[in-house]
Amino acid sequence: MFLNTLSGRFLMLTVIFVMLAEVLILVPSVARFREDYLLTRLERAQIASLALLATEGVISEELEEELLTNAGVFNVVLRRDALRELVLSSPIPAPIHATYDLRDPGPFELIRDGMSVLFDRENRVIRVIGDPVREAGLLIEVTTETEPMRQEMLEYGARILILSAVISVLTALLLFLAVRYLMVTPIRRVVNHMTAYAAAPEDARRIITPTSTVRELREAEDALEGLQRQLTTALRQKDRLAQLGGAVAKVSHDLRNILTTASLFADRMESSDDPAVARAAPKLVGSLARAVNLCESTLAFGKAEEPPPRLARLPLRPLVADVVENEQLGAAEGGQVEFITDVPPHLMIRADAEQLFRILSNLVRNARQAIEATGDPGTIELGAGEDDNHWWIRVGDTGPGLPEKAREHLFMPFQGGARQGGIGLGLAISAELVRGHGGRLELRRSDEDGTEFMIRLPKGGDSAEVSGSAANGQQDADSPLAKPRADR
Repeated sequence: MFLNTLSGRFLMLTVIFVMLAEVLILVPSVARFREDYLLTRLERAQIASLALLATEGVISEELEEELLTNAGVFNVVLRRDALRELVLSSPIPAPIHATYDLRDPGPFELIRDGMSVLFDRENRVIRVIGDPVREAGLLIEVTTETEPMRQEMLEYGARILILSAVISVLTALLLFLAVRYLMVTPIRRVVNHMTAYAAAPEDARRIITPTSTVRELREAEDALEGLQRQLTTALRQKDRLAQLGGAVAKVSHDLRNILTTASLFADRMESSDDPAVARAAPKLVGSLARAVNLCESTLAFGKAEEPPPRLARLPLRPLVADVVENEQLGAAEGGQVEFITDVPPHLMIRADAEQLFRILSNLVRNARQAIEATGDPGTIELGAGEDDNHWWIRVGDTGPGLPEKAREHLFMPFQGGARQGGIGLGLAISAELVRGHGGRLELRRSDEDGTEFMIRLPKGGDSAEVSGSAANGQQDADSPLAKPRADR
């Protein structure tokens, strides 16, 4: 629909505003027309009275009536030399309704009197007082009726309205064409460029070339051009990375098969009678196992298509207990790692149970493997709590801490390995799953006393994190599990 377009709405607003301006002009114009109408009657009445005075008062009744009819009045009174004289007279059909003095009227008074006559449908008799032409006396008074004056005022107002309508339409049309040329056409050009670019964003020929001479539109075109160039470059890079990833997946698949065969032969080497071979075989088996694990992890990460979390209310304590029990089964014999949990028994959170289990398992497994790698006993602590905006889950350990290089790229795949031989996928996947819940996974600390991770899940429906919540950090710091143990 035309009125739903920018051009149509601008056209209608222009017509409305021009008509409003013309109406505001019409009111004082009609009031001025009334004043001129009455002054003309005074002037005609004075001329008629001068004709009577020229004949020294000798005039027939017929001529007197004709003079009054031509002047449009019922009688004429002149005041000369402080003497008030009825010069011409005729019967008045009704009592005088009001008296109007035109010798020094104000603008608001003229508008008020004009509107009162215009909206009064009854024909009334009024007295009008004014100054004689060429100072031919002190004042002149006439009586006249309002209906003829009202009819002429209506005709005058109708002419003004018609003229205003024509002017407003022409003005609106000219403004419409100007705006269409200066604004709508350039905006439509930008929209067409955006549509064409969206159809094939990898085609650099569809990137807009800024040409507008209007500063604001030129800034919009420049910003769009920069955005399109960045997006085209990013899409090309993404396509190349996708191709590279496909090639790496194929290589990893074939390499995994080759390494699996090599592992079988390495297993047989362990039973060799040669002492040197027997000593080297376990190291070879370990190296081959790590290589196979790298290939399998690469393939798994390349195929990973994590579904969105199915959020539901669930008790956290049983889930944490399942994670701890699962890791205890995988712990090395000898009881090097001790698990401590501090989760309120009635704490309910909103999360995907399966994904949260994977997140906690990754964090706890990393902590357990880091402690076992030292050969010394250690402790893994899991705690949880809530505040006004978040649920928080803490996983801390008394391990050796993360290397500096690992902390720089902690949540980046294949770069943030937290332990020797690790490939850095566990933390990357965990951080991705936490972001899917609208929360964040952060490293609170990592030093010689151990490492501490914090999971924050939002309570509200908005997935955006509440930035800079110092109160939350203070509450977490005040919890028993947020304080570093003194015996680490």
